Formats: sequence, C-alpha cells, structure tokens
Amino acid sequence: MVRPRCVKSVSRARQLRRKQTWAEKALWRLLRDRRFSGYKFRRQHPLGDYYLDFYCAEARLVLETDGFGHGHPNQQKHDAQRDEFLRSHGILVKRIWNWQLRRQLEWVRYNLWKLLQERAPHPGNVPPIRRVTSRVLNPDLPAPDPIPHQKLDAPAPRPCARQSPAMQVVSPSPHPMGRGMG
Repeated sequence: MVRPRCVKSVSRARQLRRKQTWAEKALWRLLRDRRFSGYKFRRQHPLGDYYLDFYCAEARLVLETDGFGHGHPNQQKHDAQRDEFLRSHGILVKRIWNWQLRRQLEWVRYNLWKLLQERAPHPGNVPPIRRVTSRVLNPDLPAPDPIPHQKLDAPAPRPCARQSPAMQVVSPSPHPMGRGMG
C-alpha cells in the first residue's frame, strides 16, 4: 500500500518537473541520461519536506539553481535551514546562480566535474570538453583555466598613474558554482 504522503510528493515532483525554469532546463540538458561523465542525476527528487533540484545519490550531492529571489534575506534563511537538514543527512549542497549557467557554463561544467570526482571518483573520466553544437561549425575554445594565473616571465601589470591604489578596479574571481561553494 502506498502512503498518501508519498503519492503527494511524487505528484508534486512531477508538477515541478513540468514547470522548470530556463536555468533548470539548461542544467538538465547537461546532466540527464548519465551524460555528465556517467553520473546519474535525479531532478526534483523529494527528500523529507524538500524537493532537490538535481540530486546525485552516488556522490550525495545536490545542485540547486538559484535566481535573484534567493538573494532575499527570508529566502536565504529558508535555504540555510534546508541546507542544514541536508547536511545532517550527509548530503552536500552546491548552489549555482542562474547567470552562471548563461555566462560561465564551461566553468560550471569543469568545477562540477572536479567536485564529483572528489566525492565519488570515476577513475576513467577525463575533464569534460566543449562539444561542437549544431549551430557551430568549428570546435569551441578549450575550457577556461579555473584559476587565472600570470606567465612567470611576464611583468606584473602596473597601476594607472591617474588612479590611487584605493581607486583601482580589481575584478573579483567569483566561485564558479555560486554561493555555498566554500
């Protein structure tokens, strides 16, 4: 006999799968059918009172896509409670901002691969390469280096003479998987 709560959670999960955001669709295209280095992901997986956007049971990893609403203090509080619940079950939560899926997809792919290899290694896997898509006739450029570095023989960049050191613009290097990567 199926418990009523289970039926309710399965129907809710199905409803969430039908109403995916563009970011969830983009990430699911990357993860579905063991496409991502052989790791199996489930989408909108029910666990307790929560629905996990993308869950890999093998690595005990949850990927959450977050839009601008997750920057609101009330939502951050809810996310922190949810993350603590999952952490108590031995599950790691990694949040990916939606803009990163649009602008830094290769960076997201590489760091996700690295994280999966740390948590549940597949020895034969190699880092993901960029594919040639139907719209592109030439192969894409290689994935960007996750840690920018300077050539050893290149001189360090000099600050602009008109700016004081406090006025110089330093571009931060955001972590590729969004908040919660630390």
